[in-house]
Amino acid sequence: MPLVAHTNLPTFQRLLEEGEDILNPDRACHQHIRELHIGLLNIMPDAALEATERQFFRLVGACNQIAQFHVHPFTIDGLERGREAKNHIAQHYESFDKIKQDGLDALIISGANVTHDHLSEEDFWQPLTEVFDWAKQNVTSILCSCLATHALIEYCYGIERTPQPQKKWGVFSHKVLERTHPLVAEINTRFDVPHSRFNEIYQHDMEQKGLIVLAASQQAGVHLAASSDGIRVVFFQGHPEYDDLSLLKEYKREILRFYNGDKSNYPPYPEHYFNDQVQHILTAYEQHVKEAKQNKLPVNDFPEQSILIHLDNTWRDTAKAVFNNWLGKVYQITNQDRRLPFMDGIDPTDPLGLNKL
Repeated sequence: MPLVAHTNLPTFQRLLEEGEDILNPDRACHQHIRELHIGLLNIMPDAALEATERQFFRLVGACNQIAQFHVHPFTIDGLERGREAKNHIAQHYESFDKIKQDGLDALIISGANVTHDHLSEEDFWQPLTEVFDWAKQNVTSILCSCLATHALIEYCYGIERTPQPQKKWGVFSHKVLERTHPLVAEINTRFDVPHSRFNEIYQHDMEQKGLIVLAASQQAGVHLAASSDGIRVVFFQGHPEYDDLSLLKEYKREILRFYNGDKSNYPPYPEHYFNDQVQHILTAYEQHVKEAKQNKLPVNDFPEQSILIHLDNTWRDTAKAVFNNWLGKVYQITNQDRRLPFMDGIDPTDPLGLNKL
C-alpha cells in the first residue's frame, strides 16, 4: 500500500512527481485498512535533511503490506541548524512530545554528522538517548542507520565504535549469514550496499553481546544485524536508503572541501562505484581543480550531468525487500492491537519466535 500524505510535507509532492504512489488523506479515510505509524527521527545535517526524508519515505512506500503507511518526521535538540532547515522543521516536523502522545508502531533513526571523538560528548547525545529509552518501551521495532547504530549499541551494550585508518566509502558486496531469519527472507544471498563512515563496530563485538549478525562484507564489515529477539532493534551500518547519486554528491562535497582548503588531500574515489568512463572524466576534473587551487582561480562546475548516466544502483531491490520484511513483521505483531509494553500472548524477549526455529 502507498504512503499517506497526511501533512503538507514537500517530500510527498516530490515523491509524487517522481512517480511514487502517494495516497491523499480523503482517499485514505475511505479505505478500511489498518494504519502503520512510523517515526523518522531525522538527525542528518541541513544539506541532507530533505534527501534523507525522501530516501526513507521511498523505502517505506515500496512495501507491499496491507496497510496505510503514515510517516512522522521529527528531530531533536543539540544539532546545529541553519535558518532554512529550522523553518522546514518548524513547518513540517512533529515534536517528540506529540510523537510520545500519539504513539508509533515503528521508528527509523537516521545517521548524523559528529564533531567529537566520543559520541557521548555530542550535544545531541542526551536527547537521542531519551528517544531510545522511550522507544524501547513503547515502539514495536526501532531501525537504526549508521551513526544511530553506533550510538544505540554504545548506549545499550557498552561497545564504542572503533576509528578506522581511512574512510570506509563505496559500494560493497555482502553475504547473508542467517538465511532463516525473517528479515532476510526471499532476498538475494549476496547483495551490494553503500557505506560511508570512519568508524566501525565489529562482528565479534556484536555477537558477544548477543546480537544476530544477518549480513556482512569481507571489505566493509557488518551491514545488517538485529537484537537477540530478532526484531526489537534492527541495525544498519551501511546506507541501503542511498540514491544512486548519493555517493557522487558526497564525493563532490569532498572535492570542494579540498579546493577551499578544508582538507589537504584530494579525495579518493568511493570504491566499486565509478566505472572506467567516469574515472576518466574525473581524472581530468581533478587536474583542473588542483591547477585552479594552485593558481587561485575559480573552479569549473563539477561534471555531474556527464556522470549520472554511468551510475548503477545495485542495492535498491534488496533494500526494499528488507524493509518489506521488517514492516511485515511489525504489522504482524501490532495487527492484534498490541503495542509494547502490552504485548499479551507475545514473548517480548522473542516476538518472532526465533527460539522455536
